Amino acid sequence: MNHNQPPYEDERQFNFQGMLDGLFSGFPGGGQQFGPPGGGPPFGGPPGQTGGGPPGFQGGQPSAGPPSSPPPSFTPSQPQTLQSQQFGVYAIDPGAIRRCLFQFTYIWLRRDAFWFFPVFVGRNSIAGFRWYRNRWVYYGVDLDRIQSFQCY
Repeated sequence: MNHNQPPYEDERQFNFQGMLDGLFSGFPGGGQQFGPPGGGPPFGGPPGQTGGGPPGFQGGQPSAGPPSSPPPSFTPSQPQTLQSQQFGVYAIDPGAIRRCLFQFTYIWLRRDAFWFFPVFVGRNSIAGFRWYRNRWVYYGVDLDRIQSFQCY
């Protein structure tokens, strides 16, 4: 087994910095800072806050690291309606999973399930830290690959 590859084909690793640079390259500052030009309160933050962005970001760079502790020791049960579903199209709304940012979250994919600590939610994907082999590993997955999730 190649340990550099995700265990399943429906999982993807993301180059987070490359994604940010590409997203914001057309704006003043070239993707170097979140928030309005000139540094006002980004994303409705408190007055006087500059160069920040969403929690866990400084100057457009992800600064949130993995949690300092392992995830909860239990494995939640997936809702019955989803356990019996064999085929289907899954689409998790970014607004729904955004409420789980910076919280332990259990994610069910079609063929996998794991503890996750999200630090970024995009329009089509989510990125953060996955609990894998007793350690936190930076990880990203497309939202349409997620069957369900629960945050704690």
